[in-house]
Amino acid sequence: MNGLTSWFEYVIDHWDSILETTWEHAKIVLTVVALATVFSVVLGIVVQRRPTWRAMALTVSGIFLTIPSLALFALFIPIVGIGNTPAMMALFLYAILPILRNTVTGLDSVSPAIVESAKGMGMNSMRQLLQIRLPLAWPVVMAGIRISSLITVGIAAIAVLVGGDGLGSYIQSGLTRLGLPNSLESVWVGTVFTVLLGLVLDLVFATVQRFTTSKGQRI
Repeated sequence: MNGLTSWFEYVIDHWDSILETTWEHAKIVLTVVALATVFSVVLGIVVQRRPTWRAMALTVSGIFLTIPSLALFALFIPIVGIGNTPAMMALFLYAILPILRNTVTGLDSVSPAIVESAKGMGMNSMRQLLQIRLPLAWPVVMAGIRISSLITVGIAAIAVLVGGDGLGSYIQSGLTRLGLPNSLESVWVGTVFTVLLGLVLDLVFATVQRFTTSKGQRI
């Protein structure tokens, strides 16, 4: 109980700083997810009907997830230096797979009969994509975006190790001062607020999904 009280006191005393750091963390995540969404959806549309290209795209994006995060962050330092940039470049690569895979899966799930009906109504390929295929695939695509955001929130916590911003700074600070006053409180602030940020962003994306999905597709 004393530990919990001490943690709340630490949060209250550092509230402004915690809030600012959480916002910095959120900006990194939102920027990365937005860029990864545009890239992955476009790529998914391009490769969905090309089996060889699709397999290559999914394999390469899957390989990115197998690379240890700190190693991938460090790979970009000689190119762009330290700071948020190398962290965001690495996070972008991690964010691709869930969105790309769900874009392809969502487009695959669209009934060929619906597409044929659209053709019969005189719709060209672009109108079919924008008015039929993408709207029907959208809930699946949004599920991928939500997964990607959760992955990005967690991995972004180590951006501090390459000079980036974010809640990882509290974890790093606490670990380097372990045993000293408020060290554990600092670690727990970084951990708890990273989890809370992930939950909040997932709720935001769930809300976006609800209001951008037609009523007939809502669960």
